[in-house]
Amino acid sequence: MAKALLGYVGGSDPRLLAEMRRLQQRVQDLESELVRIQSENDALSAAAAQHPGESLLDGIDIDVSQEPALT
Repeated sequence: MAKALLGYVGGSDPRLLAEMRRLQQRVQDLESELVRIQSENDALSAAAAQHPGESLLDGIDIDVSQEPALT
């Protein structure tokens, strides 16, 4: 019964196995990226907490006198 539910017909399809491995690797890559981004976010939050009242954007030089690119 389980074989019928899984579509088992006498052997695993190599294409299906390759796709499964590719998807598992992609999930691992995304999980690693999530951990990296969370760490970066934590570091930025800690830096912002050390300097209350100071914007993280204060160090960016922006000329606000220019007209917008799109009207």
